[in-house]
Amino acid sequence: MSLVTKTGLRCFTRLIPQIESRGYSTKDDLRSVVGPNVKPMDDKRQIMVPEQTDISCLTGVPEEHIKTRRVKIYVPAKNAMQSGVFGTRRWKIDFDTRERWENPLMGWTSSGDPLSNMAVEFKSPEDAMEFCEKNGWEYYLEEKKEPKFKPKSYGANFSWNKKTRVSTK
Repeated sequence: MSLVTKTGLRCFTRLIPQIESRGYSTKDDLRSVVGPNVKPMDDKRQIMVPEQTDISCLTGVPEEHIKTRRVKIYVPAKNAMQSGVFGTRRWKIDFDTRERWENPLMGWTSSGDPLSNMAVEFKSPEDAMEFCEKNGWEYYLEEKKEPKFKPKSYGANFSWNKKTRVSTK
């Protein structure tokens, strides 16, 4: 059983408390405790993970909330209270609603669904789809709605016969 220390040397786990308690700070001091035959580890190794990896078993969410979920991938609408469109650049995911109940004393609504309040944003719909596939969720994509602009002239602001100026008589 071996362990990699902070300096990159391979040591036996029973020697780690001795090394830390004596306050060794250099590789030469560690080699005097561990032995001359210890070789430094190569830090340039990379862990290769397959592209399609199901991580649903690692999330800690009960299986009933994972396998039967349907996720909507969409771009949120522009805030009606402001004229900016900054909030419409990212894609979001939303889960289908599960059973909710109301607290009779306070009137608060509750849910046993751990994923109902999760808000995750993505740069592209492809990233959101990949995230859903990794978690084992069924998803559907709502297309982005582009705003339709009507060409107007500045003089239309001062025209007399507007449709908004209708007589009430």
